[in-house]
Amino acid sequence: MKEQQKQKKHEDKSELAIAGGLMIGLGVGFFFLQTSVFAFVGCILAGLGLGLIISPIIALCGGAQKSED
Repeated sequence: MKEQQKQKKHEDKSELAIAGGLMIGLGVGFFFLQTSVFAFVGCILAGLGLGLIISPIIALCGGAQKSED
């Protein structure tokens, strides 16, 4: 049972999209940090939102590929 959960967790890459979007937002936000703190926070939130939007898309595409195999 635990082995199947570990295998499923490694196959699901949709969670990486959330963290990746957050890291992109953080990186872009550092360019705006000298200009405005609110722009920095906005970039972080935009990156998080982008990751949350992309995450279900990756999950759906991954599920479609698994059913074809």
